Amino acid sequence: MLRVENLVVRFGHVAAVDDVSFDVRRGEVVCLLGPSGSGKSTLLRVIAGVERATAGRVVLDGVEVDGPTRFVEPEARHVGMVFQDYALFPHLTVEQNVAFGLGRRARGAVRELLEQLGLGRHASSYPHQLSGGERQRVALLRAMAPKPRVLLMDEPFSSLDSRLRDDVRRRTLDFVRGSGTTTVIVTHDPDEALRIADRIVLLDRGRLVQVGTPEELYCRPRTLFAAQFFSDVAALPGTCSHGCVETPLGRFRAPLEDGCGAIACVRPEHLKLAAAPTAIAGRVVSSEFRGDSRYLLVAVEGVAAPLVLRAPPRSSIESGAPAPGMPVYLEIDADDVPVVAPTHQKESFHAQQQAS
Repeated sequence: MLRVENLVVRFGHVAAVDDVSFDVRRGEVVCLLGPSGSGKSTLLRVIAGVERATAGRVVLDGVEVDGPTRFVEPEARHVGMVFQDYALFPHLTVEQNVAFGLGRRARGAVRELLEQLGLGRHASSYPHQLSGGERQRVALLRAMAPKPRVLLMDEPFSSLDSRLRDDVRRRTLDFVRGSGTTTVIVTHDPDEALRIADRIVLLDRGRLVQVGTPEELYCRPRTLFAAQFFSDVAALPGTCSHGCVETPLGRFRAPLEDGCGAIACVRPEHLKLAAAPTAIAGRVVSSEFRGDSRYLLVAVEGVAAPLVLRAPPRSSIESGAPAPGMPVYLEIDADDVPVVAPTHQKESFHAQQQAS
């Protein structure tokens, strides 16, 4: 449906997007994910046609829309765009915003769309009279009303408060998936990408890091950056020997070549408090109550930074909830710990497992 091939976008000497390639299948929801400055919004603007590529190609439905010898103007690409600030016309009503550019015959269809997203009673209202969530839905309907081939959304939920964001995001994705529209969403929020995407395109400083399903990127990261972007990670370096890497927390499977560097990426869910002594002894640095869990930092000898783990809000250990200074023992689920090669090495344990 949509194909990006070796795309480069330069602003002077700076490569905002540097040799990025990926595809989006028909009906998919794909998230462009990365920190600020990773090139995700620039990439979206190139797909929309409001920014031109320096090199590479964008192919939409088998037709090149941006390339060395061809450029299709935005209005001819049949692409819908939802901007971060929604960009609604303040002097037009909700109905007029959604119907903009559709012609008089679209009135009935617009009314139907408004009802689908619970905006029928606001048809005659103006944008300033709406809540943030309502304005977001109006912007979505305006982009969807012409039945675009691809819907592009630039940080569409970032301006909403957390409680409202969940509800608006759910409604939006239900509507988009129900329509079968191919959708590309820019976000800097890894939790959001894990929740809504069929596949994630992870970017860093303009370069592609990894493409895959949410499960693939979280459970089988190819680099330390990919592992750390989705959660707290204790990065434990070592050297691969006989298919394992030895660390202060134990041995982890890592079938890289003997002598290669390896990094075990231990996440909070890999660790838990033990009721009896184990080989991993530590001391609580801090204990933070978070309602449904207790967020602990535990110092372990030989590990540079305190380990992060989540414990039940009330510990089952007889001494009660862990407090700073308290000695504890830890258990680790070694089988689920991903092991990646250092940045200069291309392979990771789980990437190799997937290919085998």
